[in-house]
Amino acid sequence: MSLFSEKFRNDPRVSKARDLLQDALKENQKGLIGIRPPNLGLKQSYEQLLQRFAELRGGNLWLPYLGSGFGQGPFVELLDGSIKYDFICGIGTHFFGHNHPMLLDACLEAALSDIVLQGHLQQNGDVAQLTATMCQAAKMDHCFLTTSGAMANENALKTAFQKHFPANRILAFEHCFAGRTLTLAQVTDKASFRDGLPLNVGVDYIPFFDANRPEESTQKALDVLKQIISRYPKQHAVMLCELVQGENGFYTGCKEFFSAVMQLLKENNISILIDEVQTFGRTPSLFAFHYYGLEAFADIVTTGKLGLVCATFFNKEHKPKTGLLSQTFISSTAAIHCAQSIFTYLQSSPLYGPEGKILKLFTHFSNRLSTLAKRNLVEGPFGIGSMIAFTPCRGNPDKVKKFILRLFEEGVVGFVAGVHFQRVRFLLPAPVLEYSHIDAVMEIVERILIEEQQ
Repeated sequence: MSLFSEKFRNDPRVSKARDLLQDALKENQKGLIGIRPPNLGLKQSYEQLLQRFAELRGGNLWLPYLGSGFGQGPFVELLDGSIKYDFICGIGTHFFGHNHPMLLDACLEAALSDIVLQGHLQQNGDVAQLTATMCQAAKMDHCFLTTSGAMANENALKTAFQKHFPANRILAFEHCFAGRTLTLAQVTDKASFRDGLPLNVGVDYIPFFDANRPEESTQKALDVLKQIISRYPKQHAVMLCELVQGENGFYTGCKEFFSAVMQLLKENNISILIDEVQTFGRTPSLFAFHYYGLEAFADIVTTGKLGLVCATFFNKEHKPKTGLLSQTFISSTAAIHCAQSIFTYLQSSPLYGPEGKILKLFTHFSNRLSTLAKRNLVEGPFGIGSMIAFTPCRGNPDKVKKFILRLFEEGVVGFVAGVHFQRVRFLLPAPVLEYSHIDAVMEIVERILIEEQQ
């Protein structure tokens, strides 16, 4: 006897509705092919809405961005009628751009489900399927789904602390970003994130890799790590490792550096947590720790963004005791179905590898930025894969912010990075991006840079 759910999903009326919605999406996206300025008739109401929203949330938005809920690929429509290139994608949360037909199908499938949220006592078969897919892709033993990248890191730290109790200190790289919860604000190497907050965990920092001084910076990191371990013997449970420092400006490491640091951690029985909340899916390999060849060192790995359910992966040695990890809900059914579709696509997509689209897009973008760097218009490029940054205006924070706001006005959505917000960064929607999109954006970037120098 078939399940009622199967009968419902296979009902001809449901199939017809799916097809009609896909047809309607395709037809209404036809005009979304380029930048469009705001509609002057919507200017006043849009500004009033922004102001009211800022009052309700207790602070202004960083960019005056309120979407209409519609777009196509890298193009997004705002409520003021403008159409812009979205080159930051919600700081990486929608890797497939806007209104991707694959994700419409996934959301429609979720809409047919019985519940909006799934969690501790109420998980459907799609969660079991997704968990298996993710474990297989990561080549890790276990996977615990969660609501955000911050919660993925929180669960990772709890797992490491429990394993190494009573050790209670954390190691991290200088200038790292781990999240904004009470504990992760202590780990994130930015004093303003801890302003007015009580200290609840001890954190020690070691220097990150410097590509200009590879051997020297590696030795310096090892020397500092040894000194810290000696100062606090057997008190460190875990080191949180960003393989690419996203918030700091897209600084990258290398296999030799990470292997040397992680080998020393292993020798001192300190767990290794690899934070891939921003890097997952964006390097020339699906996982950055696979790209850098660090599989043998990874005890715990966290992922998020990319339109996915966030997750904490861990090996058998770090399996927590019953009760440590539990959440009333882990995500929405829509996010779960989208994550399954995204993982399935990424595992067989042409994005990765030495001839993959991500590396080709990065090379093309880098070449355009390098041309500007030779003319002393920018410094850079920085980053890897679909994570790319550059420094305009000699890194002056006020001028960089002004530059990004000008970019926004001209039809390109980007964001800041760096310790003092001195860089512009892009998180590219690689699956839906073409060279022509990069060229169009770079023409705007170059024009603004030249005008700002005059």
